[in-house]
Amino acid sequence: MVLRKSSILALACGVVLFLTSCTSHQPNRAAHVLTGESVILVGEEPASLAFAPLRSPPVKVRSTYRDGLPQTVHYESGRDYVLEASGQIQRTADSRIPDFRTNVLYGKDDFNHSQFPGFGNSGFFVFVDYSHREKWSPVPPPSEPGGPGLPKTRKKLRAGEKIRIVAYGDSITAGGDASAPGLIFWERWADALRQKYPRATIEAINGATGGDSTVQGLQRLPEKVLAQEPDLVLIGFGMNDHNRGGVPPAAFADNLRTMIDRVRADTGAEIVLFSAFPPNPKWHYGTHNMAAYAAATEAVAREKNSAFADVYHHWMEFAEKKKPEDLLGNNINHPNDFGHWIYFQALAAMNLP
Repeated sequence: MVLRKSSILALACGVVLFLTSCTSHQPNRAAHVLTGESVILVGEEPASLAFAPLRSPPVKVRSTYRDGLPQTVHYESGRDYVLEASGQIQRTADSRIPDFRTNVLYGKDDFNHSQFPGFGNSGFFVFVDYSHREKWSPVPPPSEPGGPGLPKTRKKLRAGEKIRIVAYGDSITAGGDASAPGLIFWERWADALRQKYPRATIEAINGATGGDSTVQGLQRLPEKVLAQEPDLVLIGFGMNDHNRGGVPPAAFADNLRTMIDRVRADTGAEIVLFSAFPPNPKWHYGTHNMAAYAAATEAVAREKNSAFADVYHHWMEFAEKKKPEDLLGNNINHPNDFGHWIYFQALAAMNLP
């Protein structure tokens, strides 16, 4: 994994307040624990975890992101799967793990999802808990977007005041394919802030609407954001802008600029822009140019001196070793629970002290 390591949170290491401390590949350093990494298994073909797992504590493989649910199935090494020291995992011939070859979209190229009722990956994931000692780069320095961009929010949190956060965007921000509201990425971030600042009152509002591009985002802004009188607004678009017939990158950037200007003028709220990830490359409606929209989001954040959460490069760090299906709840353009965790990591990388 080599993409943008200078600008990324240690994806399974990193900010102490949010997770645990970062570790190096030295045996005398404590291992980092990664919880609920998702993977889909095809027949008896090997699939990759993001890191090489340690054998102690034992690796755990189950059917649900959260452990202990009534429907949770705990899979057994040797009986259901084989795991190599390199991080390669595969089903056994008689495994209880669902075989992705039975998914309606398996083997389909350039697919139109509307032609395949029942599409989605929720019944095919396995979730893996394991420890590793991979070395990762530190949190972005304060000179980068996301470092110094939220002084008013910082001050209010430290003073124990009330903060109203509005999360604004498309179906991903609305919580698409998260299995519980508390697993939506911005809900996780708000909860982490509550833990760090117990004297502060932190209210998080879902202002997102599924299917929206920045065009609809501008139209809904008065009702969904401005009328809420927020202190902090998280703005994340791009998935629908980037689709065929969507909004070109230059117009997308202009729309983000207009949103920022209107939010600041009408509410004085601080703003976090966050980028999106590439949808399934086999999906018919994607232009497969998400890198341009991610770059435009970051450029606007720099230009407007907004905080920036780099979801795109966080996601690509994992995508380098994993199949797209491993992270997609709907097999198209929604993150699963672990994908929402990746989004959360991008917000955590801002290291709001």
